[in-house]
Amino acid sequence: MTTKINLEQLQIDAAEIFNSGFACSESVIYAIRKHFEVDISDDAIAMSSGFPWGLGGGGCICGALAGATMCIGYFFGRRTPGDPKITRCFAITNELHDRFKEAQSATCCRILCNGYEKDSPERKAKCTEIVKQTVVITAELIIRELEK
Repeated sequence: MTTKINLEQLQIDAAEIFNSGFACSESVIYAIRKHFEVDISDDAIAMSSGFPWGLGGGGCICGALAGATMCIGYFFGRRTPGDPKITRCFAITNELHDRFKEAQSATCCRILCNGYEKDSPERKAKCTEIVKQTVVITAELIIRELEK
């Protein structure tokens, strides 16, 4: 695994896969997996397939943020009950949340996409930018924490 990540290429790859048929959550996980060269299973991407459009269309949490949270959990989450490293994972995830909210002004899909038709090119463009920004925030946090 490398922490020498080309953030510009990371954004490009996340946007390309997003515009090729993956949804926001899937695209964030795909790009992180590719650029960090980690063995994240296709199953993890499949597990994130219900997040887009605010949990399957419910309008709640942004799928890109949910996929990013899964990536933080992959790198820093616990694998055994009671493992205290959950504290670090929570702290990193909280920072992810706060940075996302600062960048986007909200974390809720229905707020972020208010005024856009679900399948409109304008919404796709807005969500592409959200995916690009989210994957960079996620990568920056992972890099910082791995280099500690």
